[in-house]
Amino acid sequence: MSAAVSGKFTLEYLLNLLLGVGLMGQQNAESIKRDYQQSLSDSSRRPRGGKANVQINAITDPLDYLISLKLPLPGAVEGRLIDDDVLARLMAKDSGLPYHRVEQRELDLDFITHLLPQSFAARHLVQPLGLEGSKLAVGVRHPFYQAVLEDVRRVAGREIQAVIISQTNLKKLITDIYAFNSSVKGATNLYDGGSRHGLDVSNLEQYVKLKNASEIADDDQHIKNLIDLLFAEAFESRASDIHIEPKREKLLIRMRFDGILHDMYQLPAVIHPAMVSRLKTISRLDIAERRRPQDGRIKIAHNNAEAEVRVSTMPVAFGEKVVMRILDPESLFLDLKSMFFNEDDYKKWQDFMTNPHGIILVTGPTGSGKTTTLYSTLRQLSTPEVNVTTIEDPVEMIHEQFNQVSVQPKVGITFGSIIRTILRQDPDIIMVGEMRDKETAENAVQAALTGHLVLSTLHTNDAPTAVTRLVELGLEPFLVASTVIGVMAQRLVRRICPYCVDEFVLTAKMALDLGFITDGDLTLKHGRGCDECRGTGYLGRLATVEVMPLTETLKELILNSEKNALTLKNRARAEGMTTLRENALDLMLAGKTTIQEILRVTAAD
Repeated sequence: MSAAVSGKFTLEYLLNLLLGVGLMGQQNAESIKRDYQQSLSDSSRRPRGGKANVQINAITDPLDYLISLKLPLPGAVEGRLIDDDVLARLMAKDSGLPYHRVEQRELDLDFITHLLPQSFAARHLVQPLGLEGSKLAVGVRHPFYQAVLEDVRRVAGREIQAVIISQTNLKKLITDIYAFNSSVKGATNLYDGGSRHGLDVSNLEQYVKLKNASEIADDDQHIKNLIDLLFAEAFESRASDIHIEPKREKLLIRMRFDGILHDMYQLPAVIHPAMVSRLKTISRLDIAERRRPQDGRIKIAHNNAEAEVRVSTMPVAFGEKVVMRILDPESLFLDLKSMFFNEDDYKKWQDFMTNPHGIILVTGPTGSGKTTTLYSTLRQLSTPEVNVTTIEDPVEMIHEQFNQVSVQPKVGITFGSIIRTILRQDPDIIMVGEMRDKETAENAVQAALTGHLVLSTLHTNDAPTAVTRLVELGLEPFLVASTVIGVMAQRLVRRICPYCVDEFVLTAKMALDLGFITDGDLTLKHGRGCDECRGTGYLGRLATVEVMPLTETLKELILNSEKNALTLKNRARAEGMTTLRENALDLMLAGKTTIQEILRVTAAD
């Protein structure tokens, strides 16, 4: 351990760490020390009583002060600052202590909350993390915690292994751990009384009948807090979905990050009915109905921003499963140009949009970003001079510039039937959520033939197959050829994390083993895995697309009954179409994604 550990935690110590690794110059460090000393001096002259003559905003803690300066981190991703995480890593390296970025789901909450009261942990910024062999791992924000760690050692009766954690991570842990554990235990005690260790289906049914459903949903503050904490974690960690899945003896909470599901928590099964009732209440669903699926939505404010949450319930073996899709307006409405890596593909899509009438199709499986593409396109097309109407199942995101209709089959509002009504509403642009059947396809074609621009989606694997799918739905080939402007197939691949990106060499033999032929070795990029990306090596997603304009040559093939997907694909490629796989390979060569993602998401050409 560094000799500095036996000294004092000072600003000079932190500045020396930055100087030692070249993240700061000597002149800048001296200037910061002078300003800090001046701040301390001003603070010491602050009047003890009455009103101060001057406004003084001094930060005396050296770590807080240095973070408050928001200094840029040299050589890092644009916008990255010298923050508490950077300083924590430097302190860990200097002191010889391990560094961790800890997530609440990794910890045994019952064990660690019994060791220290929350008041002590919050006052001293120290948090037990669990056992590492015979030692108790304890998180601290800097290495100068010997007296406090000695107190923890006496209380725990174990030797201590100090672990450096960033101040932000540590404060959040202390707040969330005690709040989350208190909510879970409080709810468990309320609904279980400590008398049962697990529930089966019959017990769940009996439990719901024993207590009024509105009391379960509205009277338990523990359940409210627990759900609020789950939402907060989902927003802060950029989760797109929350899954609440009842099992025989536990309740599994999972979240989806960048398209991949991750297990988060295993909670007592006894609190599942109360959680479902609470979610049904706030999403305006029937809390007494447990035998059929239901859909609702919640609008949530978080950190001065609003997001919509789409709620879906479904009866499964051990209760009701709840899936919540988080719809962030910032991710649903994107700059169209940023979605296209290939400039030619972007120009083709822009050409589609300039047509006054016709059909534009986006294809791909569920979760491939079709809705984002359509919403972003509609927002660009929407002006005060045009009437934009959408038909969705359900409405993904409320947007005041669009007239949005939600499909309701029970009252006769279907994709197919509502188009006829919309045509009497003087529309200019119509968005049909999905072409599912012949009626919808025929009415969409009729709208296009009468001078309207129609945007819609199809569930096909590539762009050429969309044409054959329309014919299979019952459309005449001449109608397809005369109305469809173009088709874009798309997928989402995970983006390499910019914080841990690294280079590696893919040999020609390795590429061949993976099904690729190269002229030689390739220098590619991948993510090593870090705290920012949860150890996955990926952070965020980007689109790989396949844009196929319906050229005169392709229209002739369709009219001459040469409309099978392979024939259309070969002709489109000869005319310059870049396939999904080819576009993804370009992303890989540009260092945006990895070969593993390409193999996972796209099929061979």
